[in-house]
Amino acid sequence: VQLQASGGGLVEAGGSLRLSCAVSGRALSSCAVGWFRQAPGKEREFVATISLSGGVIRYGEFVKGRFTISRDNAKNTVYLQMNSLKPEDTAVYYCAARLALLGSTKVNDYDYWGQGTQVTVSS
Repeated sequence: VQLQASGGGLVEAGGSLRLSCAVSGRALSSCAVGWFRQAPGKEREFVATISLSGGVIRYGEFVKGRFTISRDNAKNTVYLQMNSLKPEDTAVYYCAARLALLGSTKVNDYDYWGQGTQVTVSS
């Protein structure tokens, strides 16, 4: 399974970005997917996860209704819509997949990782 994250960039505080995670090598419909982020000098942090069916979604506590994860199995792509961005959201964002029904908040529970996409929020 290969994952390709894209959609990062530079945005002002209060702005929005939509990240995409394209999955190849295996049907997305067989994977639960998660988004994580890592800022310089910090550990990788859970952002959001969506189950294989799309019916179970979880978010990190810091999200507070600002982000939305979704999936389009026909396009083999998972999205992370990020609104009301803050400077503290600046990080490299990674998507990850696991061959399971449910996603997880734990880094070590994922089998496959994308290369990451940089998100920078200016104040």
